[in-house]
Amino acid sequence: MAANEADRVAARRRRQLWAGVLALAGLVLLVIGLTVADGVAAWIEVVVAILLLVTSYVVQYLARREAVYRPDERR
Repeated sequence: MAANEADRVAARRRRQLWAGVLALAGLVLLVIGLTVADGVAAWIEVVVAILLLVTSYVVQYLARREAVYRPDERR
């Protein structure tokens, strides 16, 4: 595996890790906002949770797209 390929793999794994952390934080905030919080704080938590989940999806999508559509250097 070339150094460039190893860098790509490491970057993809790092992005997937961040996507997982963002998704977990978003889910925790969503559960707290829907069950425990009350009033304006609940709405703020739910909106932030949705933003975190969408951000997580975008980061994960970019990581997968880079892995699938990377340029083939062997040709």
